Amino acid sequence: MINNPRNLLWMVPLLFLATSPLWKPLVSAFLAPRGGYNPKLAQLEADSPIQNFIMDEVVITLTSNGKEEWQIDADRAYTSEQDHDIEMVGVSALYIGTEKEPTGITSKKGKYYIDKRHLVLTERVVISKPTKNQQLLSERIDYYDATKMAVSPGKVELRAPNLKLTAGRMDYDLSTGGYDFSNRVKVDL
Repeated sequence: MINNPRNLLWMVPLLFLATSPLWKPLVSAFLAPRGGYNPKLAQLEADSPIQNFIMDEVVITLTSNGKEEWQIDADRAYTSEQDHDIEMVGVSALYIGTEKEPTGITSKKGKYYIDKRHLVLTERVVISKPTKNQQLLSERIDYYDATKMAVSPGKVELRAPNLKLTAGRMDYDLSTGGYDFSNRVKVDL
């Protein structure tokens, strides 16, 4: 019947087609996806942070109207839960925004809200003006760039030669250099 082996070649597809009811259910069961369909996996995660980082030995420079105002050094900086918040540990800041003397600030922790241009320094905050030999001690300082105000909502202590001032709250206008102390102010001369 078949004299030439080349004629067997057309028999292979015919054999697959004829036996397909036997092997097709097994192959389709093997190739079927496992575990079902989860629509959440097909969508992009919209609320995931865009910028996540943890960095050691960071220097952050803040400018206003193209002029450098703050130089903030931190031992460590990282993003928080919100995209536009930077948390810092081991903060040493230098305010150089006005034509007046530079003001140095140190604290254990800090947080900068990028959208609001709001800097918060917490835990053992020390503000020093070396040329006037002044130090201001507090547990929290909030700096608002829009108003150029530094606010300490809690207890503050101002030390200078022949002066020791304690108060329950302090507002300091960096543009004018004016202090406003309130809540049980006590001055020792």
